[in-house]
Amino acid sequence: MDKFLKVSRLIKRRTVANTACAKGRVLVNGSPAKAGKQVSAGDIIDIQFGDKPLKIEVLKIADTVRREDADAMYRVKGE
Repeated sequence: MDKFLKVSRLIKRRTVANTACAKGRVLVNGSPAKAGKQVSAGDIIDIQFGDKPLKIEVLKIADTVRREDADAMYRVKGE
């Protein structure tokens, strides 16, 4: 989970992603996610950024990706 959030550039650092997961601010398919949770294509991730919630659908998983291609890893839901 933390690696996906970092590689997709939804969260800039893995330590910040770890903290968000530990505080219950990240849900996968409606359940709280631990930082080490495996993410799969098709999963729905809810992230609470302060007062701005973000819901995304995972489209693909990659170990590394160029900055320009990071947004191809997910689709924002509700837009």
